[in-house]
Amino acid sequence: MAEPGVIRKLEENVVNRIAAGEIVQRPANALKELIENSLDAHSTNIIITVKAGGLKYLQIQDNGTGIRNDNLDIVCERFTTSKLQQYEDLQEINTYGFRGEALASISYISHLTILTKTSTDKCAYKASYENGKLKGPIKACAGNNGTQITVEDLFYNVIARKRSLRSPTEEYTHIMDVVGGYAIHNSHVGFTLKKFGEKTDIKTAINSSVVDNIRIIHGNSIARELLEIKLDDTTLKMSLHGYVTNVNYSHKKGTMLLFINHRLVDSSSIRKAVDSVYSTYLPKNAHSFVYLSIQLDPRNVDVNVHPTKHEVQFLHEEQIIERIKSCIESKLLSCNSSRVMYTQARLPGATKVDEIIKKMTDGAKVYAKDLVRVSSDTQKIDKFFQVASKQTELENYNKTDAEKIVDTEKGIEESANVVQSRESASETEILPKIVVEATEDEPDVLDSSLVHEPKEASRPNDKWNVHTGVEQANITYIDPKNRSKRERSNTREWKRS
Repeated sequence: MAEPGVIRKLEENVVNRIAAGEIVQRPANALKELIENSLDAHSTNIIITVKAGGLKYLQIQDNGTGIRNDNLDIVCERFTTSKLQQYEDLQEINTYGFRGEALASISYISHLTILTKTSTDKCAYKASYENGKLKGPIKACAGNNGTQITVEDLFYNVIARKRSLRSPTEEYTHIMDVVGGYAIHNSHVGFTLKKFGEKTDIKTAINSSVVDNIRIIHGNSIARELLEIKLDDTTLKMSLHGYVTNVNYSHKKGTMLLFINHRLVDSSSIRKAVDSVYSTYLPKNAHSFVYLSIQLDPRNVDVNVHPTKHEVQFLHEEQIIERIKSCIESKLLSCNSSRVMYTQARLPGATKVDEIIKKMTDGAKVYAKDLVRVSSDTQKIDKFFQVASKQTELENYNKTDAEKIVDTEKGIEESANVVQSRESASETEILPKIVVEATEDEPDVLDSSLVHEPKEASRPNDKWNVHTGVEQANITYIDPKNRSKRERSNTREWKRS
């Protein structure tokens, strides 16, 4: 039988590292704790710089009250805080932090540096920490009022946690979600988020409005569809203020920002209740944008539920959720803005609808035959044809097709008459001849059988004399029907010569 194991007390370093892994699960959790500390210090401007998704470098700078010089030696020890003195104070807590574990947990898994200056100090002070302890003496240096905290090499001694994180890009997305949520809720505070050495990704102005910050962070497509909701219930001791999108907006990935007593939390029951309201109006698998800020009696809220503080429990949960549902539903029903519907109507007797649809889809391709020449430098086919005079072109343009055919036939007959008259006048005189044979299978032979031997200027008012005049009659035309007769005549002439 196996013997029971020996119970031993864990070393303080091991305990602190385990606790740090519960509180800081990823860079976004560390940044959330640092932002809440800056807001507790009454900061009005917060600047965040990130490198490699916060794993390599994460810096936050504010203009708050700062940290006292004599508190820098214990500021990174566990359970040290200025916001809570006894347990009874937790029932009426009005600040984000209360446990005093944020800076201690971060210092156990990274290299932490704090630069701070209060309004009464003459200079700033800088200190570095490791495993909750000072690494060296506190140094005086130049600096502005407020606190600057730099976190480097996060999870450098927790290799398994560091490997479990997917990519720096995904971690930066989580950081943007955290900064965007707090920037919308705390519209009086200016937030700036940027990557190290790159341009700014989020920048909100000081004393801005919730709608303006939503427009900056999430875009105008959401901001223009927002509806404001308000609710006050003295019985449940709650008040609600928020913005929800109307039924015109929908997205496959919804966004819900829930703040309870100014703390960014996640409640699955409230999320399901809001989705059930929008399921009546939106298409399937479509979601909305919802921002809710709920104020409850601090004595009815338990904030010490989860190590990362992203969950809370409160009394009268069912009644409060029912009031939130009825408030959102009544606002959507009473909205007077029109709803956009995309439909395709087909009127009776419309026979060309299918043709139009086919032309818009299948006929969208442009074929080569439909292309038009737009460059004058491109080679054209006109250069391969003889250019006629302008007056001749004008006469040809004014003639009808019937007149052009008659002129063509007349020119052919004149050419044949000239040839016959020359042959009858002198059979012994042999002129240089160009014999062109035409067959019935080649109807266009006349166009290719014309040879130009001009002896005097052509008259521009008679087009056909240019090619078929008497002066240029050294052309013999042989009709296919009289081909055999002409061959015998040519044979006799050859014998006489």
